[in-house]
Amino acid sequence: MSSKVLIISNANELVRVRPERIVYVESDGNYSTMVLHDKTEYVFTMNLAHCQQMMEDQLGKEAMTFIRIGKSLIVNRAYIFKINVNKQQLVMSNMEVNQAFTLQASKEALKQLKTLIESEKEGKL
Repeated sequence: MSSKVLIISNANELVRVRPERIVYVESDGNYSTMVLHDKTEYVFTMNLAHCQQMMEDQLGKEAMTFIRIGKSLIVNRAYIFKINVNKQQLVMSNMEVNQAFTLQASKEALKQLKTLIESEKEGKL
């Protein structure tokens, strides 16, 4: 378990969260929604690039746990359960609890993610 904590702060709120609890961060323009494994959601006034930079600054090497997919998603690689390129779906689950998140992403972004995961698997054998 990680000893690091991601701290996200704005004018009215401060949130401390362990990286392994974050399933994904989804962006809509200047707003980013962080979704945790228990389906808790936090909305922040920051774009995805700012969120990604903040994760890298605070988490260091542990930020490699997160993968940016396209323009609007950052996902925790530990939760990637299923990639369906044709349906443009990414299913996120911790595989322990009967709880899954189905996300939409472009075919190109999912193809790249699939290739990345496959290359990591081959590298570990």
